[in-house]
Amino acid sequence: MSIDLIILAAIAVFVISRLYAVLGQKTGAEPPARRYREAPARAPQNDEDTAVEGEDRPRIRPAFTGPAAAGMEAIAAVDTNFAPDDFVKGARRAYEMTVGAFADGDRDTLKSLVDDDVMEVYTAAIAEREAAGTEPMRLVRLRQARIVEASVDDVKMARVMVSFESELSDGDNLRQAKEIWTFKRSLNSQDPNWLLDEVETAS
Repeated sequence: MSIDLIILAAIAVFVISRLYAVLGQKTGAEPPARRYREAPARAPQNDEDTAVEGEDRPRIRPAFTGPAAAGMEAIAAVDTNFAPDDFVKGARRAYEMTVGAFADGDRDTLKSLVDDDVMEVYTAAIAEREAAGTEPMRLVRLRQARIVEASVDDVKMARVMVSFESELSDGDNLRQAKEIWTFKRSLNSQDPNWLLDEVETAS
């Protein structure tokens, strides 16, 4: 082998070793290795998104209307179970029971339906009637009951005024009665019952 071939072979080995040293390493021009991340968890959907067609969705209570709307909204803001229609039904029942208990002189039932001030007036009226021996007026028909005013004071005492129109009779005479009864209840109390707080004649 000639010296020239030996020299060329040595140069070739040197060049190949240098190319391998360079190409076998990563350079700054190479793109970084792709790193895979787990997809972020999907945010929980609200009730409207997850509701299935045909299923009931949460109902939004309609706004109250009428002259007592603001007061009823204030009551409902504290007592979420308050509903005007249900209240009127309860008020009608309370009217019937109170008028009936007053006519019968049933003081125990009256005490569960009215506050102390009204109880005092009713007790005196019953005693006076019994002493005179006169016939009490009894309910013939309750024609109408509607909420005319509502409010909540600073100590969370709610009051609802209901206008009643009814027919009363003592057996001989029929009388048309128009009254406004005010019911009250402390919204801080767990007791859901309303008490009769005041009675006044309506024009």
